Amino acid sequence: MIEFSGVCRTYGTKVAVSDLDLTIPRGELFALLGPNGAGKTTTIKMLVGLLRPSRGHVRVAGHDLVLDPRGAHLHLGYVPDEPCLYDKLTGREFLWFIADMFGMPRDLAGGRIAAEIEHFELGEFADDLAESYSLGMRQRLVFASSLLHDPETLVLDEPMVGLDPRSVRIVKDLLRARTSAGMTVFMSTHTLAMAEEMADRVGIMVRGRLVFLGTVAELRERGAARPDSAGTGRESLEQLYLDLTSTAGGESPR
Repeated sequence: MIEFSGVCRTYGTKVAVSDLDLTIPRGELFALLGPNGAGKTTTIKMLVGLLRPSRGHVRVAGHDLVLDPRGAHLHLGYVPDEPCLYDKLTGREFLWFIADMFGMPRDLAGGRIAAEIEHFELGEFADDLAESYSLGMRQRLVFASSLLHDPETLVLDEPMVGLDPRSVRIVKDLLRARTSAGMTVFMSTHTLAMAEEMADRVGIMVRGRLVFLGTVAELRERGAARPDSAGTGRESLEQLYLDLTSTAGGESPR
């Protein structure tokens, strides 16, 4: 489970995230949407321990990211928007490095590495240096590394960047299987179709504040209730998103 309680983050006088209260239960895939500069990246960095909140608490599986970062990270997997690898390691060596970082026993780690190489169809490339990988292959390797320790929570920042259609299908199938088994997934994305297809709930953030929280169906109901709406409830998620972020002071559509 993920919990933000009264979370604020400032940079000098600039407020990046303001009064964020959000709970994501076990087994839910949550998608955070918002225009550039809305505070999504800051939110994710606080969630994975790369930034401290200026006020409030962020917890993963009951562990406070500030007070008990090691405990939180043992329950957490993270896929950043730009895959970071050690280019002079092979894919397999990188996975062993990650397993050692989590203190996994060698016999357990070996089995998990073999399983993730198979899940992400990395076998053909596992013993090549990472410097030879395409962007899509690098992203698949980072996905594999994030799941080695079987985390309860997975945090994804623009997870489909650089993935070909086959890789996208692998990731979608994996996310469905893992959430069905109880994993909590927090995903930041600009891909509205991905959020509509995959997410149990969506949150829309504008200028550091969560201006909507609910299902896509609830977002459509909200759109249909507007005085200027045709009331059909069939508006696209894109149009509803643009209307909401524009009304709330987000970026103008470009």
